[in-house]
Amino acid sequence: WKTKYSKLALKEAHSTPLELHSQVQTALSILLERGCLFRDLVQMKGKDMFTPVSRVLIGAPGHTYKYLNTRLFTIPWPASGAVVRYCDDEVARACQAVKDLNDYLCVEAKRCLTRREGALSAAETTANVTREMERETNNRTVFNVALLNYMDPAAMSYLKEEPYFGMGRMAVSWHHDENLVDRSPVAVYSYSYKGNAESILEKLSYDLSSEQEKKKKQASTHKSPAKKSCSAEGDEKPVSGRDCTVWRIALKVAWDIHTAGLALPLHSGDCYFMLDDLNMTHQHCVLAGARPRFSSTHRMAECSAGTLEYIFGRCQVALNNLHKDPSSERPSLVSLEVSVLKQAEEIHNEVEFEWLRQYWFQGRRYAKFSDWWCKPMERLEELWREMELMTWLVLCTVEGEGCPAADRREAVQGVLPLLEERNQLRQHWRARCQSRLAKTLPADEEPICHPYWSDHNASMPLPFDLQEILSRLEDIVSPTG
Repeated sequence: WKTKYSKLALKEAHSTPLELHSQVQTALSILLERGCLFRDLVQMKGKDMFTPVSRVLIGAPGHTYKYLNTRLFTIPWPASGAVVRYCDDEVARACQAVKDLNDYLCVEAKRCLTRREGALSAAETTANVTREMERETNNRTVFNVALLNYMDPAAMSYLKEEPYFGMGRMAVSWHHDENLVDRSPVAVYSYSYKGNAESILEKLSYDLSSEQEKKKKQASTHKSPAKKSCSAEGDEKPVSGRDCTVWRIALKVAWDIHTAGLALPLHSGDCYFMLDDLNMTHQHCVLAGARPRFSSTHRMAECSAGTLEYIFGRCQVALNNLHKDPSSERPSLVSLEVSVLKQAEEIHNEVEFEWLRQYWFQGRRYAKFSDWWCKPMERLEELWREMELMTWLVLCTVEGEGCPAADRREAVQGVLPLLEERNQLRQHWRARCQSRLAKTLPADEEPICHPYWSDHNASMPLPFDLQEILSRLEDIVSPTG
């Protein structure tokens, strides 16, 4: 542990305030019982599939988190300056509890990093270096999202065996967490769930002496170089000193199956922290226990291109090239420079495929929590419609009789690849919305192909299917055009 896994830290359940345990575990139970955790329809290697884990993203208002070609939109937790209308008080309290846990884990992650970095000898550390380290630690421990996961092993038809160290059945296979700020920690709160029959306070009444004795017996589970597995699915007997009913987090050096892996038992209410660059240098997996389990994973998502503030700023950049006559409202383009036209079409694609279609592909799930995203997405669609108008103006210009041949060809060569990409992605997202798996989802989660319009829709300047337009543009840039 000290040599290969020193950046993993464990905080046992008994060292976390009982009141926080109660609030968080009540919140997680409520979200599950209300149907507010979802199996995402993601895409891996070009193939749609449901995640085995049900999840929901709660976090800073206007933030998103992207993984496996799926952009999750935060259910906003309470934040200064943000007005959030939750669907009811239970959901509001649940989001507040996740925010309280997030604040607590930010402090604990900072303590873990400070202790670790404080291990540097005084001879190696100047006052300036110490201050810089403190600033960096503060910047890296402001978690902006919490990804809540839930999995019931009994509901899974098949769980793969861990292939390298014989650690047992995997609920989540070996991976790195995606889309995080470099060297930022990840904090995880683990809760083994029994349902309404079990009192939360009863669960938290620890007999510390028996708990310590249990951990001694499980010490051999920490390192797993040998191929000794838990028994077959459904058998809860300990094998090779391991209690197969207990959930475990496992780590290994990335792309290395020779260095011994680490499997750390997680009891209900335990927290663990992956510090500094551990998520980059190592992979982790989750080894299934017997009971259903929640994990609340708090992270600093890399949101430089993933917030409402960002995408509205991008829209403004594109729309700076659109002018409307104050009296007639007649639209025109400010500049016909190819670089300006290309930039606007790139932003057009980003808004449509990274935001609008991602949002509507998840159906109306977010309405279960709040109406917070409704107005921003309506506004984003309004701006996207303006960009459709700008594309129409570009086409009117390049296909007009007054456009010099050389300028026409240069402009078309600049925008044609972006329009081809747009047409391909529209067909791709439409097919995903109509897929067999998509049709199995409940009505409020079923993907919606939006925006979509017929050729007879007079409010849209261009058709949904751009193939005919693309053919005309290809003729312009062809050698005989």
